[in-house]
Amino acid sequence: MKPLYSKILTFAVLPICILVLAYFCIDSIMRPVKFNEEKAAREQVAIQILKDIRTLQVGFKSTYGHYSPTADSLIWFYENGYVEVIKQIGSKDDSLAMLNTTNLRKKFKKGKKTISDEELFAKYYNEDGTPKDPGFTLVLATTTKIPVKDTLCSKKSRPDFNIQSIKYIPYSGKDTIIYAAEIKTVSGVKVPLFEAAIPYAEKKMLPKTDPKKADPYYYQERLLKGMNHQLIVNLCEERLDTDRYPGLKVGSVTAPNNNAGNWE
Repeated sequence: MKPLYSKILTFAVLPICILVLAYFCIDSIMRPVKFNEEKAAREQVAIQILKDIRTLQVGFKSTYGHYSPTADSLIWFYENGYVEVIKQIGSKDDSLAMLNTTNLRKKFKKGKKTISDEELFAKYYNEDGTPKDPGFTLVLATTTKIPVKDTLCSKKSRPDFNIQSIKYIPYSGKDTIIYAAEIKTVSGVKVPLFEAAIPYAEKKMLPKTDPKKADPYYYQERLLKGMNHQLIVNLCEERLDTDRYPGLKVGSVTAPNNNAGNWE
């Protein structure tokens, strides 16, 4: 007959040990799965912010001839700036409208100066773009200035858009997105460049390096703040080892890339 402690070990302790071991095995398998799922969800939020930055940067460059080096100037541009919008009135395939336009240009021509499309629009069209005389149409291309916030990332198309989001790294508190803008000469041509980056974590040197330590660096979490730190380190190291940015980035100040994102 087995002693009492042997029965307790068999029927109570061993099943608990098996359950604990099973939990740790399942957790070790699911930990990277959950990590990747959360990482993908955070990346989607960050990608949308970088797309918004790209949209605003393109508008900023079309207005000022260069990209913005800071989030604050982009925010000011969104709140106070204007973009020029070219509106096409009529079609060049409409021969009658083309004839009407040509005749009016001849009629109002003074020396070498002819009437502008904007002036013709004001004379023969209503503000909503409809002709004052439906039987008399023209072919025009008018340019109007529209507030940036009514065109780029507007509240009408994006009710949840918050311009302040282009300044901060999501999920990280108040850590700021990294901005850069330069004008470089490429093949003799001056090319404006910009980039905006949201790192998973930033590799930094320890303030007081211990010579006995094998690695005097540490990773400060950014986009993936609060997630499994060792998996963040592994991800960033793998990215750096394969010469890829450890995070998400749009544009580049080192080489023209047509403002592409590294997720595209």
